[in-house]
This record gives sequence, structure tokens and C-alpha cells, in this order.
Amino acid sequence: MSVKPQILAAISGAISSYLADEEAAAQALALSAAARALPAPPANLWGMAGRAEAMQMRMLMQRRSLK
Repeated sequence: MSVKPQILAAISGAISSYLADEEAAAQALALSAAARALPAPPANLWGMAGRAEAMQMRMLMQRRSLK
């Protein structure tokens, strides 16, 4: 069964139009996600050090090596 050239051209045009629309939507989504992403606040080094020390103290107490 042979497909007429006009039908083949219509199918090819529809597919390329669909792919172009999908690509444009993906680009718009990527741009909106990049605009939405806010920079993270700087790390609180004092807080992280305090938490690490508290966890270490708890570990020592659980092992009963702190008397």
C-alpha cells in the first residue's frame, strides 16, 4: 500500500510541528525553573560545628566512655 506524497508531507509537517512545540515548552519550563530557583543561604558553620559536637558528646555518653 502506497502513501500519497501529499499525505506524507502532511504527516511530516504535523510531526515536526509537534516536536517544535514540545521543545519550546521544555525550554520555557527550564527558564521558569531557573528563575524560580533562589540561591541558598550561606552555610551556618557555627551551627554545624555545634551540632557535630553535640552528636559526638551523645555518642561518648552512649558508649559510657565519658565519666
